[in-house]
Amino acid sequence: MTTACTRGTDTHVLDDPVTTSLHGAHARFRIGEGSVVRYDPQVTRFVGFPRRATATDWAALARIAQADERLSLRGLATPVPPPWTELDRFGIVQFDGAPLEVAPDPDAVRLGGSDVPEILDLVERTRPGPFTPRTIELGTYLGIRRGGRLVAMAGERLHPPGWTEISAVCTHPDFRGQGLATRLIRAVGQGIRARGELPFLHTAADNAPAIALYERLGFVLRSRLELTFVGPPAGGAA
Repeated sequence: MTTACTRGTDTHVLDDPVTTSLHGAHARFRIGEGSVVRYDPQVTRFVGFPRRATATDWAALARIAQADERLSLRGLATPVPPPWTELDRFGIVQFDGAPLEVAPDPDAVRLGGSDVPEILDLVERTRPGPFTPRTIELGTYLGIRRGGRLVAMAGERLHPPGWTEISAVCTHPDFRGQGLATRLIRAVGQGIRARGELPFLHTAADNAPAIALYERLGFVLRSRLELTFVGPPAGGAA
């Protein structure tokens, strides 16, 4: 399965899953057009941007950027031009979950809007990645409760054609070591497979415990790349 959404060497939908999601299943969240697009920042702050960006691309990004925000650009292969500011870089890895064994979980409950305060509290404690009050709109999120308390969750985020990203996998520190993350990954994967799609996921390149878990579950390393975090020009326009 291929796409021509991005320039350069990107040919597979997973090479730029943000852009392919925003031109597909998540088009309702899209701001911008063509190869420079972003999610509604109230939902998530991911940006689709060409790896080999031109001055025209940077100008298009400035038009949809907000002042003082931190934008992540995936696999950027060109320098960050002034008046943009490079804030940080770090490595991530992408895993193909086609071999994942999936299964429903009797204890997993679907999370909704009324659960958002508990979700945000769990995210604050565990730091699985960016999550806003509207991130739950991106797909199905499942949780496990103990004594009525949300102690673990996982859900769906990016949604390029034929694939769905498993994301926000986290367990409260007091309940780790019980296999809850594994159960939720399999349960979220069950819903993805039921739609005829395949799971994939990302994690930080230095997150050894998460990488070990995903490899035990059968995920296969697909790519390594950098995220470059940039700050827009003053006033949000170049």
